[in-house]
Amino acid sequence: MFGFRFSVRSAATLLIAVFVLSAVTSLEAQSTSPRRRRETNANRRARIERTIQDTYSHKWEVAGGGGYLRFRSGENLQKNNEVTFFLSSTYFLNPKFGILGQVSGAYGHGKVGNTIYNIQNPQISQYYFNVGPAYRFYKKEKYAATVFGTVGAGIGKFDSGSKGIPAANLGLWDSQTRTVFSAGVNLDYNMYPNLALRVTPTYLGSTWGSTIQNNVGVNMGVVYRFGRIK
Repeated sequence: MFGFRFSVRSAATLLIAVFVLSAVTSLEAQSTSPRRRRETNANRRARIERTIQDTYSHKWEVAGGGGYLRFRSGENLQKNNEVTFFLSSTYFLNPKFGILGQVSGAYGHGKVGNTIYNIQNPQISQYYFNVGPAYRFYKKEKYAATVFGTVGAGIGKFDSGSKGIPAANLGLWDSQTRTVFSAGVNLDYNMYPNLALRVTPTYLGSTWGSTIQNNVGVNMGVVYRFGRIK
């Protein structure tokens, strides 16, 4: 009998000890779980800040791609669609302010309609060389937005597809070099700190014919970043 009571008492004591130990362990886990979550969130925030710093401390951005432009090729002509290309480089003085230079071109067909020369919609092209300031007003881990304004020269070739007929005879602008200016917003999606995809809604003002043509379009391309701001 004594041995039986001892066994029951021992088993009860063991069960109580196991219960107490489980309760203590559960309380410790509950008390440390929020701390672990806080540490995890803190580590995540620190990682994002490091990525942002790494992304926007690059000194140079080089971008290239193509797009689309609605362009008025003559004073009394309808606007025509043009295929564009661009190559740009931005030198950043700090993570927000930079100087942008861009070379771009556009190709299309002027909508001259029916003429006595029996030439419909001859091919035309323009080439632009612009420079100006850029301001990055939004910068996050995955997204960035930079506004820019540039001015430069535009080379218009409006008689390259007219079979020797002067462009003015077809209602097109004269082929010459004129002042151009542009503005736009570079919208970037960062795949890596040094590599991004870019979409740029663009306004282009040209001055052929001693008037101002308001042309709008969009470019898409790839951005590569390198170098470090000291």
